[in-house]
Amino acid sequence: MKLDVIIPCYNEEGNITLMHEKLSEALSEIKYNLIFVNDGSKDKTIEKLNDIYKLDPKHVKVINFSRNFGKDAAMYAGLSHSNAEYAVIIDGDLQQNPKYLLEMLSFLETNKDYDQISMINKTRKKENGIIKLLKSMFYNFMNKLSDTHFENGASDFRMFRHSVVESIISLKENNRFSKGIFSWVGYKTKYMEYTVEDRHSGKSNFNLKNSFKYAWNGIVNFSVKPLKIATVVGTLISFVSFIYLLVIIIKTLITGGDVPGYPSLICVMLFLGGLNLLATGIVGEYISKMYLEIKSRPIYVAKNTLGFDDDIL
Repeated sequence: MKLDVIIPCYNEEGNITLMHEKLSEALSEIKYNLIFVNDGSKDKTIEKLNDIYKLDPKHVKVINFSRNFGKDAAMYAGLSHSNAEYAVIIDGDLQQNPKYLLEMLSFLETNKDYDQISMINKTRKKENGIIKLLKSMFYNFMNKLSDTHFENGASDFRMFRHSVVESIISLKENNRFSKGIFSWVGYKTKYMEYTVEDRHSGKSNFNLKNSFKYAWNGIVNFSVKPLKIATVVGTLISFVSFIYLLVIIIKTLITGGDVPGYPSLICVMLFLGGLNLLATGIVGEYISKMYLEIKSRPIYVAKNTLGFDDDIL
């Protein structure tokens, strides 16, 4: 039994050394690899990783991106380099405690009908009430829009059998929404609760703006219903406009004069113009995703690697 631990890192110079120590302590009784993926950090994360590799070359492997490609790309890179029986993704900021790893591994070992474990922060005690509400609304909204099920509160803190890993990395799409991909590939999933801890150092890069961007990316990547909604709304407005036009014509013929209401007409035109731009924007978003996929660019570019048989130096 062997476990590959994938740790995406972005500006984690203050956390990464302690993270290595805690992982080494938690996994001392099993065979394991620690695959650190430096996602174009702007601080001294890569220097810290180089030092950790020199201290523990038996267990540590490093993938160093040429720039910041995003956490989803970092997770994909780590999983692509995993060949162990099990793989787990854990953040490098120490908010997800390595103490849960053996519990997760033990569950998969004793329950062969389950293929992956997703950790859920059910309590969310330290989470802002508005953020908590918005997240809950997002998951409910996604489950109505998409055929893929999204478990409320499910995190990227997950453990997989190698068969699941192979299914995930077989999906080569550039616009990756990993939470959706993990669910879309199927397999029986166990949801386990955990407590999110305070960051040891630094600040989270996941602010409200990034959360909205991430949510919209998930909607566009896993549902075409926004396009259908735009079509339905456009059809209804066209129908109502046609009826209104008939009313104006009939009223003009009966009264024999102009129908007053110029200001209201302008308001209606602006409203319809806004809806038209919104629908065009939704269509444009899907077209841009298609454009990026057609270009077939790599999901990430590794500047160099350490600890692998085919290291990039």
